[in-house]
Amino acid sequence: MPRPVIGVCAAIDQARWGPWEEVVMFLPRSYTDAVQMAGGLPVLLPPDPSAAESPDELLDRLDALVLTGGSDVDPHRYGAEASNTTVRTWPERDRFEVALAREAMERDLPLLGICRGMQILNVARGGMLVQHIPDELGDDRHLPVPGSFADHDVRLEPGSLAARAAGGERISVKTHHHQGVDALGEGLVASGWSEPDDLVEAIELPEQGFALGVLWHPEVGDNPQVIEALIEAASRPPRR
Repeated sequence: MPRPVIGVCAAIDQARWGPWEEVVMFLPRSYTDAVQMAGGLPVLLPPDPSAAESPDELLDRLDALVLTGGSDVDPHRYGAEASNTTVRTWPERDRFEVALAREAMERDLPLLGICRGMQILNVARGGMLVQHIPDELGDDRHLPVPGSFADHDVRLEPGSLAARAAGGERISVKTHHHQGVDALGEGLVASGWSEPDDLVEAIELPEQGFALGVLWHPEVGDNPQVIEALIEAASRPPRR
């Protein structure tokens, strides 16, 4: 059987290598390694203005979609003014990924949002974001030293897609973020919470076969089941 084709969204940022410094499209290798190890064929998706207007041509070629981590979502995308804590936004990436997410949900294409990707999933359904979680919690427990991940536990709603995908109702995760879900988007439900602070860590769309957002990073942790669950969903025939 051919491997399911998994579209993995690329980030945009300024990068330097050797004598060069340019804006690049990139993706940490951990994402593609995780998809390959789970049996999928990863395809890198750079922001595409044409696909942002009409994503059908692109999504027709995919069996599942992964919205990855990265820079902050532009608050104007969800009708808010940017605070001084929101930095390094790339509106073209936001437009592209929101369009893909909306169409993927419309056609019930398996969809996984990771960290920023969970936030994009929420924004795509009309939800709002917290722009700086340390202002809410009073500390940086979810945003450790740059270049490293924090560890904490997450409890998952019994019987939820998140719990089934993660393989349990309580897991230990790797995390690094300073934004999160405020108001949930239309149809979305919270299905995971960090401990001990009850920050929303998983959201899902119950009416879909597989539409899940997680605020942690399953591609780097010791719990690859979430990626494996996506590949399994992508390998099944489409629901009618």
